[in-house]
Formats: sequence, C-alpha cells, structure tokens
Amino acid sequence: MTLPLFFFYLFSAVVIASALMVIASRNAVHSVLFLILAFVNAAGIFMLAGAEFLALILIVVYVGAVAVLFLFVVMMLDVDFGQLRRGMLQFMPVGALVGIVLLLELLMVAGASYLVPEAAGTGALPIDQTVDNTRALGLVLYTRYIYLFQASGLILLVAMIGAIVLTLRHKPGVKRQDIGKQVARDKQSGLEIVKVQSGKGL
Repeated sequence: MTLPLFFFYLFSAVVIASALMVIASRNAVHSVLFLILAFVNAAGIFMLAGAEFLALILIVVYVGAVAVLFLFVVMMLDVDFGQLRRGMLQFMPVGALVGIVLLLELLMVAGASYLVPEAAGTGALPIDQTVDNTRALGLVLYTRYIYLFQASGLILLVAMIGAIVLTLRHKPGVKRQDIGKQVARDKQSGLEIVKVQSGKGL
C-alpha cells in the first residue's frame, strides 16, 4: 500500500466516523465539533486528489466561517433541543423517503462504473495542464455550469431563510418595531401639544 492510498483510507474513515457522530451526538456543540473534524479530513482528501483550491476553500469558508458561526450560535442561543425533537416523529416518513431516494441515487452512481464501464469517463472534461487548478475550476463553474451554480446559491439562500424563520422566537415583554404603525402615523397620533404654565414646567 502506497503512502497516498494509506492517507486516503485514513481521511475517509475519519470523515465517515465524524459524519455519523454529527447526527448521533446528543450535544449540539459536540455535533458542530465533529462537523469541523469532518470538514478538515475532507480537505485532506481534496489535497490528495490535487484539488488544492477546494481544500483551502473548505478550510477557510466552511471551517473558518460557517462551522464556527454555527458553534457560536448554538452556544449563545438558549435553544431547547428536546422541545425541537418532540415533533420529529411526524416528519419521520418524509425523512425516511428522502433518505431512501438519496441512498438509491448513491447506489446508482457507485454501481454505474460496474454496470456500464464505458460510461465512467464520458462526463469528464479534458484537463488542461497549462492552466492552474483555481483558474480551471472558475472557467468550468462560470461557463458550463453557471445555471447550476446559481441554482445552488438560491437553494442555500432559501435554507438560510428557513433556518432563521425556524429559530426566530419572540420573547414576551420586549418592545419591537412595527414598521406599518410607524409609517401610518399622522399629526394627530404623533404630536401632542401641551400647554405649560409659566414657572411650573412639565
């Protein structure tokens, strides 16, 4: 066994174990820490594959920004995860259906190389050795796959809005702005004229 193959198996095993611990941990902070570990080892796999730009982006963006942001949000917000899990059983059939569909898709992708060996390299683009990895990735993303790239950004935006809506809780006794009321104010409701007698003040 060569050294790159050994590190590939090592990184892959740690990624799979960390991904399992992300969904199996009862503590949300531990889940985020296991997610960071999974990201770091996935970056190691990208480095072994020669995609150094993707590896650094995974470290800088996901570990350095997204995962740390999740960690601070989980630690600062007083989220009752037990209450969130109470209504989880009603969504279990839909979740199981989505999981089965994803599993079938993964099996189809993994088994395609064995069933149809000639179709393994048909979707690959020719590698231009004169262009560095970052420039080649940018040319492919922003020319051939621009619509899919924009669609993935839209999906992430919708997911971010959904996460904000699900975690937003209005605490009682806290004054909040009502933009409609502020805009609809007129002279009668927003101005009060008080006659003050001389020498007595308010």
